[in-house]
Amino acid sequence: MKKRILSVVLCGLLFVGGCGSQGSEENENIPGGPEYEAAMEEAKTTPYGKYPELITYTLAKMSATNNSNMPEGDTYENNAYTRYLRELLNIQNEDVFEEKDDQYYITVDMAISSGEIPDIMVVKDAETVAELYEQGMIEDLTQVYENCASQVIKEIYASYGDRIFEPVTFDGKLMALPETSISDGPNLIWLRQDWLDKLGLEPPGTIEELENVVRAFITENPGGNAPGETVGIMCNTDLCGENGISLEYQLDILFAGFGAFPKQWIYDQAQEVCYGSVQPQAKEALSYIHRLYDEGIIDPNFLLRTDTNIVEMIVSGKCGAFFGPWWAPNNPLVDAVAADPEAEWQPYLIATAENGATYYHSQNPAYKYVVVRKGFAHPEIVPKMISVIFDYSRYEDVNNEELSAYFTQNVDPTARPVAINVDYNWALRRCYQTLMSAFGGKTSFEEMPLLERSYYTACKAYLEKGQEATAQEWAAYESRIEACSLLNSKNIIEVESLYFGETSTMRSLWWKLQELENQAYLKIVCGEEDISYFDTFVEEWMEMGGAQIVKEVAAEIKEDEG
Repeated sequence: MKKRILSVVLCGLLFVGGCGSQGSEENENIPGGPEYEAAMEEAKTTPYGKYPELITYTLAKMSATNNSNMPEGDTYENNAYTRYLRELLNIQNEDVFEEKDDQYYITVDMAISSGEIPDIMVVKDAETVAELYEQGMIEDLTQVYENCASQVIKEIYASYGDRIFEPVTFDGKLMALPETSISDGPNLIWLRQDWLDKLGLEPPGTIEELENVVRAFITENPGGNAPGETVGIMCNTDLCGENGISLEYQLDILFAGFGAFPKQWIYDQAQEVCYGSVQPQAKEALSYIHRLYDEGIIDPNFLLRTDTNIVEMIVSGKCGAFFGPWWAPNNPLVDAVAADPEAEWQPYLIATAENGATYYHSQNPAYKYVVVRKGFAHPEIVPKMISVIFDYSRYEDVNNEELSAYFTQNVDPTARPVAINVDYNWALRRCYQTLMSAFGGKTSFEEMPLLERSYYTACKAYLEKGQEATAQEWAAYESRIEACSLLNSKNIIEVESLYFGETSTMRSLWWKLQELENQAYLKIVCGEEDISYFDTFVEEWMEMGGAQIVKEVAAEIKEDEG
């Protein structure tokens, strides 16, 4: 069925969005009877009320490589999460398509263009939610959120402040529920520790020390690669994170070393709103990064590499350094350690200021959203699912063995029907502190929530097994203990990213300005243009609409601040 529907979508024809079929041969309740109606009313108005008959909903399914590494036999329609939701709520997803990465959003856009969308789907940004609202295609979730989101879920969303719902609230109506973006902290530099040890090098603490370490990796070739095969710091062509987003293979830390925060809306030294990409500090950073590129400290072939190719270089032992978040052991390093157990990767925090502090930009509190098709009979399913998965299973049903196994095995989050995460803004720090308290004997296993239990089990197994530990156990320890211990430092300073919205001028011109910026940065880094070209780029950026957008953003920020 999925393949048939998907083929229709890809041919540009309409596919059936589904109306949420209802029914179960096993149902003993009689529709219309008092018990049935009472059960249905409770299900529709409470977080954990179970439907008296099976409710199915059509779903646009975000998938991942390798079937989200679920256990053999599990599928996106039948796995630990879907079985759990069916048991507790009596709901079942029917996937109209399953796509990963950018192809998922392309197919979603096609569905929107056709005017026929599934009952539930994840969209990439608030602008898409606004489009769907203006076209009258999605349900108002205000009341169902109030009724069917648990108290803990409401507290989680509240931990991000008012900004979490503002982008998707129109005319006082909440039109989508966001995925929360927990504070990841600054990117760390992930290095081959075995290479450091082989060369007798001390771990780097500054950008200059990191430069020297990577130069030694390239020239001394501790990995024993063929001449010229060992490359420097891997990065992708984005160079740095998008507004409010920080990912692996990006050079934000190098920019921050010059007080530069490209692609972020921040305050300048005069406390005026500015766009970080066009500030003088960015020019200094680009000049330095160009030198690193020229000397091979940054991978000279980064323009040609896809993320898949970057992973291949890391896994094959051709690269010993890249910037990445705390979760880099889960992706891509778990594959590198599985392929070569002798490869020892370790994270380090790099100072960006002379006083030893590390500066980084804050994150957008949300960047993906769940919407419900207009006319679907049970829009409350979304807050109910979120409550079950991110509250009840973690804090109440802590002995659930099947879900615990999923966490321990690091099953990709896309296994969840709705591929989002909802957790407290400070969830990373909270998890780390809970684990350290448990290892210190101050918190018992029984006192820990399910998620923390699973990480504790995996980390304990790593410590006990040593070299015999699985790659997944290593990844749990490296991400949740080693990396998070660095992020627990008091010498980390957050620079607030001020704006994540879209002004009126942005709607028509922002893509052109982004393209201009990306090309200018790459030309300077790769030496196609001299550093003086930065000034030309800034002038063009301002003249093409940038100056007007700066005014609009500043006005919106001032209005929000009251």
